Amino acid sequence: MPVREPVVAGQFYPDSAEQCWAEVDLYLSASPPPAETGQEWLGHPVGGIVPHAGWMCSGAVAAKVIKLLIDGQDIETCVIFGAMHRLVSSQALLFSSGSWRMPIGAIEIDEVLASAVLNSSSQMVNDPAAHRLEHSIEVQVPFIQRLCPNVKLLPIMVPPTTSAFQLGHTVAQQIQEVGRNVVYMGSSDLTHYGPGYHFTPQGIGDEALQWAKGVNDRRIIDLMIDMCAEKIVDESGKNHNACGSGAIAATIAACKTAGAKQAKLIEHTTSVEVLEDRLGKMEDSVGYAGVIFYQPSP
Repeated sequence: MPVREPVVAGQFYPDSAEQCWAEVDLYLSASPPPAETGQEWLGHPVGGIVPHAGWMCSGAVAAKVIKLLIDGQDIETCVIFGAMHRLVSSQALLFSSGSWRMPIGAIEIDEVLASAVLNSSSQMVNDPAAHRLEHSIEVQVPFIQRLCPNVKLLPIMVPPTTSAFQLGHTVAQQIQEVGRNVVYMGSSDLTHYGPGYHFTPQGIGDEALQWAKGVNDRRIIDLMIDMCAEKIVDESGKNHNACGSGAIAATIAACKTAGAKQAKLIEHTTSVEVLEDRLGKMEDSVGYAGVIFYQPSP
């Protein structure tokens, strides 16, 4: 059976089991429970959006979202819609069998769900090799493993196509037919601003970086909060404010199909804000947002 080896362990997060456990626990322990963040009134969490940079930059935001989604829940499978950084494909790419080896142990693929969703959509193909160098899903897995050790994984890389939201809807429909207690995650960072990213429509400097967060990021965050899955990819294509717009669109659509009616922004920050104490002033910045989609309580 296929076994995927970690590609960014030792770069984006620790590659030893001991260090990986320690950092996961540090981030999770720093995340307050729902009762202290005012999240409990919204209902049952169905899915969310998480950033996927190195843990030093975005691990705190990802940990907050994943903890709210999984902690204390009886989750069988995490469905993660990931970005495509190294490949160009018009179809979603599934890793359908075997396992992913991580520093803290392997996580199994939900092969039953994989088969069901693969057979339901012409928008998707099974391509384990395509996942070999993609980090957007991998960096979330240790947090999931720590909170829910027996959980399975369904990893799907989603291209930034206008039909991405339809893919998310189809995936959720098939999961409902199979019958699984799942959570959905979409993995994406937001605006990559600065000369290092060749994107400087507002110039360089503090005001430009504030625009990247307060205006450009906010455009797509507002669409997430309004759960406008069908508008996400066009927005990102126009304003360059998400590297995983297909993943975001698919996640929102899947969560809506699963019954989500409301969304909440958990945190929004940037690499400049996170790293300023260590690195000082920077010209380049990446946005990170954590969003959760909720199903109303009965």
